[in-house]
Amino acid sequence: MMAFVCNHRRFSVYTTLVVLVVLVAIFAPHLTPQDPFATDLRNVLQEPSSAHWLGTDKMGRDMLSRLIHGTQASIFMTVMLVICTSIVGTTVGMIAGYFGGKTEMLLMRFTDIMLSFPGIILAIAIAGIMGGSILNTILALVVVSWAKYARLVRSMVVKLRNSDFIMAAKLGGSTTLMTLFRHVLPNVVPMVVVTGAMDIGTVMMEIAGLSFLGFGAQPPTPEWGLMLNEGRQYIQTSPWLMIYPGLAICIVVALFNFWGDSLRDLLDPRNAE
Repeated sequence: MMAFVCNHRRFSVYTTLVVLVVLVAIFAPHLTPQDPFATDLRNVLQEPSSAHWLGTDKMGRDMLSRLIHGTQASIFMTVMLVICTSIVGTTVGMIAGYFGGKTEMLLMRFTDIMLSFPGIILAIAIAGIMGGSILNTILALVVVSWAKYARLVRSMVVKLRNSDFIMAAKLGGSTTLMTLFRHVLPNVVPMVVVTGAMDIGTVMMEIAGLSFLGFGAQPPTPEWGLMLNEGRQYIQTSPWLMIYPGLAICIVVALFNFWGDSLRDLLDPRNAE
């Protein structure tokens, strides 16, 4: 019981911080002190000062404004990617686990093939073929990330498909779709949500990595990975161009990782005893 109370408190703290980050992302255009896209060649590569708290970049744009506005791109891209990946993986896993037989064999062998490739390398290849853009980054990462969800969901559905309540639903005239959506899906959603929450930090790092390599967001979009790429050539003369986006990525990724861990611990039935 004590462990449950501690986990609940920890989850509440991290949830509050996550909500604050999401609110910053939602209201980013209204929170920036200056226009994050406005260039000023008279103030190129200015050090942090009272006029520009985090300095300016190579185009004279305010780094604080771009960092705040970059929250929107990084958070929304990550959330969209996790949602798309979990939907694709859950659909494949449910179909394979429920129908079994040749359907399960074909889908799971294809899943195994996807899991055998190094994910980020395959994502770079796909994004490179399609060209650099936010949409192509999301599509590339969905292609390489859904397999984990499919395998997790399939293993749970295999255990559920012969359960008494599933048999009762079938005997009661429930169609296949009704059984999947009314009885199977509600039982796998909690696991998918926890897995997705724990994946947010990793996905954010992958998006930032692809943007850093030039396959993600394109200039002048203020995205943290892209900002790291733009600042790397000035690391010796203007290190703040990489320090602040790097810190933003580290802090937010760590926060979402802690939040995902606390959610997993909170939903663990062993901690409720």
